[in-house]
Amino acid sequence: MIRAMWTSASGMSAQQMIIDVMANNLANVNTTGFKKSRTEFEDLFYATYKEKGNPSALGGTVPVGIQVGMGTRPVSVQKIFTQGDYVETKNNLDLAIEGNGFFLLFSDGEEIYTRDGAFKIDSEGYIVNSRGERLQPDFSVPTETASITVDKNGEIACLSSAGDVISQGQIPLYQFTNPAGLKSIGRNSYITTPASGDPIQGVAGSVNFGTISQGYLEISNVDAVEEMINMIAGQRAYEINSKAIKTADAMLQVVSNIAR
Repeated sequence: MIRAMWTSASGMSAQQMIIDVMANNLANVNTTGFKKSRTEFEDLFYATYKEKGNPSALGGTVPVGIQVGMGTRPVSVQKIFTQGDYVETKNNLDLAIEGNGFFLLFSDGEEIYTRDGAFKIDSEGYIVNSRGERLQPDFSVPTETASITVDKNGEIACLSSAGDVISQGQIPLYQFTNPAGLKSIGRNSYITTPASGDPIQGVAGSVNFGTISQGYLEISNVDAVEEMINMIAGQRAYEINSKAIKTADAMLQVVSNIAR
């Protein structure tokens, strides 16, 4: 009975983590480039009372055995890098990646990666995100620029009012052997880890790399309805585990009363 209480407590803890992760998903349902997370669990060790294959009392062998599990525990919270939908903004510096890839930013001496393509021009003419982190490689927009074009392959060009090219460059994309191994640091950004592998640089539109769409933003891949359904299921599982604890407690009280 004590074991049942601890087993159910592990179930409650697991459901609490599921709800915490889903709450964060829902909080970022309108966050540009946000990728939802999924909680994964594993069962704990088992108490074995009768081994499978052991000799039975009647001279045969035990076909199934008796094992009782000890509960569950979280093993990972994984980012799901499925494609989000797109919203048209008609802003020349809003860029959406269709397919695989990340933009590279430089922040306080650190390389960070993002799929949030909401860019601006800072006071020095560089292309930056909302936090002032520069898109890499550095690209300076001349003051006489009338318009900016970015094609699907990431070629960026600054045009004069007459339509002449004043300056041009290339916005590369980066991908990883294991994107789920990237570490989230907030700000819609990630940094590399040994699990993600080293960044692989490529040209948008080339093999295994997505394309870039100017005037669009990729929105969150969170499905609010799906998250709410899963949250209700998690809440019910939490309640069931709490009732199992109450049941085990009631059984302990019965045993205690017998002993009196």
